[in-house]
Amino acid sequence: MSNLMEIWHSISAIVTTSDWLTLVIAAVVVIVAGILMESYNGIVTTTVLALIGFAILTYVRAVTLGGQNAMSFANTDWHSFLAITMLTLIAYSIMFAILILVVHSIRSALR
Repeated sequence: MSNLMEIWHSISAIVTTSDWLTLVIAAVVVIVAGILMESYNGIVTTTVLALIGFAILTYVRAVTLGGQNAMSFANTDWHSFLAITMLTLIAYSIMFAILILVVHSIRSALR
């Protein structure tokens, strides 16, 4: 039970400590992924692709709006990715997967 609470606290920390633009980017990625997913069988692939899309869009945001140097920020971003904890990666994956399933369920119900 304590492992589930650790994951829940990680998800809560991600949502409460992110800035609004990051949450908007995540919401757009989740909505697009949920709409484009063909069936529930593709949730793992869709989640992985959504996480990759989220990473690319946050990188583009940092380079364009943040005024970061593209090459140095890519190097910094890569090292940050290598240092990410498994708990954080699981929290992002679970959060994206559940939200994608919700969007896909709504889309399927409206069809």
